[in-house]
Amino acid sequence: MAMIGGVQAQQVLDNLSSLGARKLGMMAIIGLLVVAVVGLGAFYLSRPDMETLYTNLDRQDVTRIGSALTEAGIPFDVNAAGDTVLTPFSQTAGARMLLAEKGLPRSENAGYELFDALGSMGLTSFMQEVTRVRAMEGELARTIQTLKNVRAARVHIVMPEPGTFRRETQKPSASVVIRTENPEGFSSAQAIRHLVASSIPGMNVDEVTVLDTDGTLLASGDDSVSAAPSKLIGIESTVSRSVEASIRQTLAPYLGIGNFQSSVTARLDTDRKNTSARTFDPDGRVERSVRTVKETGQSSDKAANATVTAEQNVPEEANADTTGNESSEAKERREELTNYEINETTTQTVSDGYDVKRLSVAVVINRKRLLETLGADATPEQVAASLAEIRLLVASAAGYSETRGDQLEVTAVEFVSNGEELAPVESAGLGEMFMRQSGTLINALTVLVVAVLLIWFGLKPAIRALAAPANAANGDSIELENAGMGGEFGGEMNGMLANGMANNLYGSDGMDAGLLEDLTRSQANSPQSRLEKLIDFDEAQAASILKHWIHQKEAA
Repeated sequence: MAMIGGVQAQQVLDNLSSLGARKLGMMAIIGLLVVAVVGLGAFYLSRPDMETLYTNLDRQDVTRIGSALTEAGIPFDVNAAGDTVLTPFSQTAGARMLLAEKGLPRSENAGYELFDALGSMGLTSFMQEVTRVRAMEGELARTIQTLKNVRAARVHIVMPEPGTFRRETQKPSASVVIRTENPEGFSSAQAIRHLVASSIPGMNVDEVTVLDTDGTLLASGDDSVSAAPSKLIGIESTVSRSVEASIRQTLAPYLGIGNFQSSVTARLDTDRKNTSARTFDPDGRVERSVRTVKETGQSSDKAANATVTAEQNVPEEANADTTGNESSEAKERREELTNYEINETTTQTVSDGYDVKRLSVAVVINRKRLLETLGADATPEQVAASLAEIRLLVASAAGYSETRGDQLEVTAVEFVSNGEELAPVESAGLGEMFMRQSGTLINALTVLVVAVLLIWFGLKPAIRALAAPANAANGDSIELENAGMGGEFGGEMNGMLANGMANNLYGSDGMDAGLLEDLTRSQANSPQSRLEKLIDFDEAQAASILKHWIHQKEAA
């Protein structure tokens, strides 16, 4: 097989090389033209009728764009969501240029470009302040719309007015209204509050309120007293869902999804606690100061025996002192005071989170599935042991604590099926698949038909026309030899046909080239009939050939 394939490949190469460079070049050009025509046809037939012009548009922009396109006579379409405009494939570029000339799409959330439309003259301070606030609102709305799941946003900012006689300083506040794709799963409200508060000078996070278009308050700056109940409910729901998720992740590999249900109720303590504690260490004392007081005293007492009279006032000669009772006293005191520094530890704890007061967990298990895991011959003791094992797993996953007073119940019951079990969705049939892909199939068939027509009526006749002259010139001698006209007469006839008849067929006489081709290529006719056709075609030429042949034979 390999040898036959090699021979065939060599024959193909020989045939191609025999055509010549000119014919090969023309065949290559024709092939490229066919490929280009087929490719362009496939492209234009398979492209969509409508192309996206703009997406994620507001309803106001969709209305304005529709009016502008209608005035310009450009057909358009809007998708089911109402936020995308479609135009014909060939008119998209022109439609965009037209809308750009009219300033569309034009969002309502204009930012700092508002100042571009204002002149520097004739603006009051009030107008400048209003424009500044509008610009900040527009810029914040644009930024918020870039968040995930946010389709539209509107920001309202209230700036404080300065007052000369106002004692208390007012703070700016803001409100944000958003339209989300999934309001239940939206969790960026706090991020929006911080974004707005950090963008406005002097604004606190508590002064920013976020709500959605359904009127649901997503985040607010209410006081802690009024916001405490809603905050507590939200935290308890979050903790309950977290515990349920832990239980589900634990039991799913063991029982399978749908064979158990869990319910968790969490009771939390969200009171803010501020605890201060001072601890003294009497053994770790350090001498800080020492004070020493030393006091010394001495006193004496002497009493005379003479009586006090008036004679004592008369100046007389001094008499000898009369000695009476005499006593003396000496006193000394020393006092020392030492002050010590005792180690003191002060601890202040502020708790602003939550504590779990109690958890109530209930888990029901499909008894049928439990028996399947244990086997058909499972005993009640084995079922009880399996439930006890599952209870330990649930307690570990939920963070069960007996000292806290948590409750945990695990039981196995027969699950009630909600109607018939869900049957697998049947795959689409051949007819439905054909209808879904009918447009693609029609385009593919159209391209295929165009390609076949181009090859049959374009490429094949061109190749035949290129190869016809060579076949006509080279086929005469072959056919004459096959017809039995060999030898000298055959050679003479071949030369005459090549030089004479071929020129008459393709030259000035204007005869049909297909006649000689049919004559020389016909294998079913006899040599006599072929010779008769040659004589009928050109009697003079045939007679000349016969005379020449007779003279050559007589001379021999």
